[in-house]
Amino acid sequence: MPRTAPPWETKRELQVKAEAATNPAYGHEPSERPAAEYIRYGVINLDKPAGPTSHEAAAWTKKIMHLTRIGHGGTLDPKVTGVLPVTLEDSTKIVQALLHSGKEYVCVMKLHGDADEDRVKNVLAEFQDQIYQRPPLRASVKRQLRIRRIYYIDFLEIDGRNVLFKVGCEGGTYIRKLCYDIGEILGVGAHMQELRRTRAGPFNENENCVRLHDVAYWFSDWQEKKDPKILRKFIQPMEAALALVPKIVVRDSAVDALCHGANLTAPGILAAETGVTKDSMVAVLTLKGEAIALAKALLSTEEILNLKHDTVATLQRVVMPRGTYPKFWKSGNAK
Repeated sequence: MPRTAPPWETKRELQVKAEAATNPAYGHEPSERPAAEYIRYGVINLDKPAGPTSHEAAAWTKKIMHLTRIGHGGTLDPKVTGVLPVTLEDSTKIVQALLHSGKEYVCVMKLHGDADEDRVKNVLAEFQDQIYQRPPLRASVKRQLRIRRIYYIDFLEIDGRNVLFKVGCEGGTYIRKLCYDIGEILGVGAHMQELRRTRAGPFNENENCVRLHDVAYWFSDWQEKKDPKILRKFIQPMEAALALVPKIVVRDSAVDALCHGANLTAPGILAAETGVTKDSMVAVLTLKGEAIALAKALLSTEEILNLKHDTVATLQRVVMPRGTYPKFWKSGNAK
């Protein structure tokens, strides 16, 4: 099957509907938030070591930084290493955007018998499409048959019975089960020997990926020096986690109504990215690039840009606290 472009290769363009200015007296550009807010609305691209569970790695981060809440985007088995986005404090509200993003892994698969290299390559290629999977017994979800998409599966090398390959897949794909199924098709059996996650949605192992001891060192250094540049060495604004989510930009006058749970209506919209479809998840942003909420789009990008009235998106999760921007509304929807 031909290779399918994963979510992180999707190119979006911002289509402007109307022009407006933002008041610098309210809110902050995400990278310029004061230290306390930068942590409160931050995310760490953590390189999880082998040994702890994802929950334990997140809990250690919480303890190191003296936080009250923490979350993570996508569970990794204890022996699996690699990219684990960790959301801090109020940024845990956007973790659902990470759970539905694509993942990439590098895997060592151990064959239980000899297999020809060309045969291995051909069988791997057969899995490059939609596949059916039932979660393994040890999984923490219901063992219902489900469909997952393999965007690509690239053979890297074979050494005896060890096969190294890279796979880009939809979130919720079980690589352990994938190895088992490949072994069944090969007729020799196989199991997952080693696994490393190299990407989780917009986060990858090559950009701002930090280890637990880096977090401990830099946070301690920041506590001593109070230099905000230190925080930026290991924390990114939560908006980085929304990089793959289509975005809608709104006027300052619409922000506080949205923070109070009002649905988004056409007059409040200034721009929308290409790729918005009906019922898709969208991120609603201010002109400064701050996340206000996650919402469900009711229309496509083109329809949103052409609409003058009525609701275009219903809010699912409000991120920004009320009062960040002044109140311009009386009742009803955000305009």
